[in-house]
Amino acid sequence: MSSPVFGREPSRPLPRDSDSDPTLEIDLTDDEREVLQRGLAEWGGPDGCTDALASVMGFRDRADLLEQGERLHSALISGDPLAGEDWRRALRATEIVFVSAEFGSGKDWSATTGFSDEETIRLLRKLQRKIAAAANG
Repeated sequence: MSSPVFGREPSRPLPRDSDSDPTLEIDLTDDEREVLQRGLAEWGGPDGCTDALASVMGFRDRADLLEQGERLHSALISGDPLAGEDWRRALRATEIVFVSAEFGSGKDWSATTGFSDEETIRLLRKLQRKIAAAANG
């Protein structure tokens, strides 16, 4: 049993109902698409994500993050539309892996992805606006 957070049990993501979360095409630049691809790919590295952190990002657990991350990565490469929740999960995963030295790439981000910290922040801000506008209706 998990411990309460601030007096409440942590919420678990609900299974996705494909009919209630239609796919969305979001017009991204090549760099915006690439930073999401790199962010998802970074979770496959030696630093590990915990099941709890994966759950916060919207995945069932670490194994689901890796499995869904591959699917999302492939969809981003091919330019396929994604469900709103998939766009949000890809963004959350990228934000966390970019920033966290404990769970993600942290200070090694630029060396492993080729994107400077400054460029990544600029791209993440653009992605936050675009994904929020499209996926949050």
